[in-house]
Amino acid sequence: MASQKMDRLDKQILKLIAEDARIPFLEVARACNVSGAAIHQRIQKLTNMGVLKGSRFVIDPERIGYETCAYIGLNLKNPEKFDLVVEELKQIPEVVECHYTTGDFDMFIKIYAVNNHHLLNIIHDKLQPLGLARSETIISFNSAINRQLPILDFPVDEAEAETEAEI
Repeated sequence: MASQKMDRLDKQILKLIAEDARIPFLEVARACNVSGAAIHQRIQKLTNMGVLKGSRFVIDPERIGYETCAYIGLNLKNPEKFDLVVEELKQIPEVVECHYTTGDFDMFIKIYAVNNHHLLNIIHDKLQPLGLARSETIISFNSAINRQLPILDFPVDEAEAETEAEI
């Protein structure tokens, strides 16, 4: 998907809220030197464009008892059943991500389990019945990097710069 049309103000807003999703809009407005109403409009625009996909609290899985994080590559016996398998995966609360992939696997999932025994039960009782030809599990010991993507700077043409100055 191509990048959406955003100007410097949009990028500045994104940088600020990526650092702290709970930052008050008025504080964002002050930092951007625009009105609070302008920030509300821009946030709405970015949401409508699909750039912003909401805000939420991030729960540390380990702090609530999920000590095992695993990535599992799945190969389906019948790859034409991707959509059905994804719907079934959505019913397994421990599955927090699912990606269609290239390479050795049809899809790749991320799971949190209470411990290794719980992980084994998920694989045996919930994943195997989905029609897997095979799977490969990789257990994560620790997340070394976990961050938002950077908001890159980019050149702005003169017409956009004039529009920004009017805001």
